[in-house]
Amino acid sequence: MPYQIEVCVDNIESLTTAIHAGATRIELCSSLALGGLTPSYGFMLQAKQHSTLPVYAMIRPRQGDFLFSDADVAIMLEDIKAAKKAQLDGIVIGILTTKADIDYPACKRLVEAAEGMGVTFHRAIDQCKDVQQALEDIIALGCERVLTSGQKSTAEQGVATIKKMHQQAAGRIQIMAGAGVNASNAQYIIEQSSINELHLSGKTARPSRMTHIQDDAQMGASHIDDFQIPITDFSAIHAMKQALQNIR
Repeated sequence: MPYQIEVCVDNIESLTTAIHAGATRIELCSSLALGGLTPSYGFMLQAKQHSTLPVYAMIRPRQGDFLFSDADVAIMLEDIKAAKKAQLDGIVIGILTTKADIDYPACKRLVEAAEGMGVTFHRAIDQCKDVQQALEDIIALGCERVLTSGQKSTAEQGVATIKKMHQQAAGRIQIMAGAGVNASNAQYIIEQSSINELHLSGKTARPSRMTHIQDDAQMGASHIDDFQIPITDFSAIHAMKQALQNIR
């Protein structure tokens, strides 16, 4: 299949589901509800053992913006070492300056640390003040792809910018569309932008299988159900695969 379906997962159950549903690459995270943070080393090891697909680890030490301190970068460098030790195929990074440019020196340190692994630049590019210059900087870093929503909340809304980025890239880097991508809009995004890589989580949830729940002992924020398990929806990924197979 000429199209790539990257599925981001934050637990081993979702990894298995994504593979069986038709994903072609896995982005490994923790805390997808926060936009995706660095997965644990144990998760990296298990993912490598269970996956028949390339696995890329998100390298993002905290939620919030993409302005990282020297201490944050030090953590990211150690996490890249862990990803290499787990023999993952690549990493996913993004660091910006206070003025919303690519922090080239800091990103270069991460890319150099990942020597021998693939590198994707994530949606931090959607926060950049000059997306054209940001794309050139990412290409110069040696990244193999960039994930973007075209600086909009969803890739469908940002498809015109995604198309411009694809034209600017001119084969020097892959442009991958993500944010709100699903089976119903995949063909539109591809036909409008001419890209061939899509990124989604296909999120759903299942109830806990515990037979006893202590309702009065809330573990997290009050608006979060402790006993709803976020997982990848097989049907969402499989429907995406079917939609892409129908494109001529």
